[in-house]
Amino acid sequence: PKEPSTAGLNPDANGERLRFVGAATRRIARGVDLDETVLGLCRATVPAFADAILVYLREPLPVGDERPTGPLRLRLRRTDRLPDYAGEDDAAADGGLLGQLAGATDHAAGGASELTEVAPGGALAEVLRGVRPLFGDSQAAGGALGELLRVERELPDGRRSILAPLRGRRRVIGAAVFLRRPTRPPFAQDDLLVAAQLATHTALGVDKAVLYGREAYIADELQRTMLPDTLPQPTGVQLASRYLPAAESARVGGDWYDAIPLPGSRVALVVGDVMGHSMTSAAIMGQLRTTAQTLAQLDLPPQEVLHHLDEQAQRLGRDRMATCLYAVYDPVAHRMVIANAGHPPPVMLHRGGRAEVLRIPAGAPIGVGGVDFQAVELDAPAGATLVLYTDGLVESRHRDVWTGIEQLREKLMETARLTRPDTPAPLEPLCDEVLDILGPGDRDDDIALLAARFDGIAPSDVAYWFLDPRAQTASQARRLARRALARWDLEELTDTVELLVSEVVTNAVRYAERPITLRLLRTDRLRCEVGDDVPQLPRLRQARATDEGGRGLFLVNRLARRWGATRLSTGKVVWFELPLP
Repeated sequence: PKEPSTAGLNPDANGERLRFVGAATRRIARGVDLDETVLGLCRATVPAFADAILVYLREPLPVGDERPTGPLRLRLRRTDRLPDYAGEDDAAADGGLLGQLAGATDHAAGGASELTEVAPGGALAEVLRGVRPLFGDSQAAGGALGELLRVERELPDGRRSILAPLRGRRRVIGAAVFLRRPTRPPFAQDDLLVAAQLATHTALGVDKAVLYGREAYIADELQRTMLPDTLPQPTGVQLASRYLPAAESARVGGDWYDAIPLPGSRVALVVGDVMGHSMTSAAIMGQLRTTAQTLAQLDLPPQEVLHHLDEQAQRLGRDRMATCLYAVYDPVAHRMVIANAGHPPPVMLHRGGRAEVLRIPAGAPIGVGGVDFQAVELDAPAGATLVLYTDGLVESRHRDVWTGIEQLREKLMETARLTRPDTPAPLEPLCDEVLDILGPGDRDDDIALLAARFDGIAPSDVAYWFLDPRAQTASQARRLARRALARWDLEELTDTVELLVSEVVTNAVRYAERPITLRLLRTDRLRCEVGDDVPQLPRLRQARATDEGGRGLFLVNRLARRWGATRLSTGKVVWFELPLP
């Protein structure tokens, strides 16, 4: 609604002035961010109180108790004017700043300065320090306006301009200039009180918006660091993910997802949900996610991972409840092992378009304590897609969780029908289609979504051997690797692979007591893995000139694209990768 005008009010019109101030301050207070607050001031005062307004804010704006450094600078944040005051004749008749503003856009200043550095001890600094609004024709305000605006044309004559400092909770954060054209009555003495009220509420709103912006930035950064920046690209599986907070006002929550590469080209797929969507939930989620990553690197079975997560949640405090689903996919065996801790079951979309809800023992949530978790082993056929999600996707005030799961299953089948029967739906569009099951009132909780497309590794692309730890094992490993490369038409890599395999196998034979394993995998790269029963991980050392050995890993580091070593429950695996020719 249009605010009542204060132009030409007499002493009997105080009620109308109060109604205007009330309506204007409510409009200013509705703003959440900085632009909305400043826009609220402009829309509330033009044309009800002034014909034009210029709003300057400190740059940079201090946040909370921050102590500003450097000189005080004011930047023009926004201007506004009468929408019908743009005719050339009217502009020429004024001949001053209003005429220049008439030909400018809403965000432009016409001839006004965009950035002003406040000189210490100058007229503008004195007015800002005094806080009270002043008429533009006063001696103090006249010099301050000239310093602030630095316009080539003169200001409107008489009391047709007001300079109002904007003071926040602790310091001056800007200034507002209200202008009236000559055809309108000048400002009255009581209009200084109106300007003071508008300036006070605007400054408090700016303070609030800056604090809100800082909190939103912290929340966004916290959530961003808690979740993976990018998903890995493990061999034999494609990955895609989505995360949606519960609401704009609650940017952080306890939902998380993760994909963790494991030895043997396997990958761990994790999705979890800590109760609530607050900073506390996000902090607990971050600790549980870090714990899950550490446990995954130990290559523990899924049920053991959930058991240790349960213990960790109990150490974090009482009522630290969370649900979690942990799956390990093996692209060579085309199998996966899944354990569940009170989480909604995953959905498997098969290549032919059939979607099924996997039957997995639900288990108790993490944090209950004293509960055994069960793992099940399932087929993971090539071309199938595993969809992991949190309950925010399938449960809301308008539907129960099983109704939502059925809608998710139907949505996956509907999306699969849009592609050829022998061609799986692309993962990224599939994730977007899945989120379409959310209705207008279904965003009650955070949503984490992780989709994994199983490509697998064909048996013809895998070579696997058990080798006894003997002095002749290195030469035997070189011979087996050479035959495998010849079968795959990769003779160009023979010399490099033989050298690196010989070095890694020699190190394994030196300390191993049980047979070692040698495996070659051909995908978009060549990967070699050597496993033994010794848990100590090798370290890259700089061999001295007099040393007879110690250069094996140095050669691996120089010749391989990537290499690494992972400790297992039964020993370790040392691996390296080479690009295909």
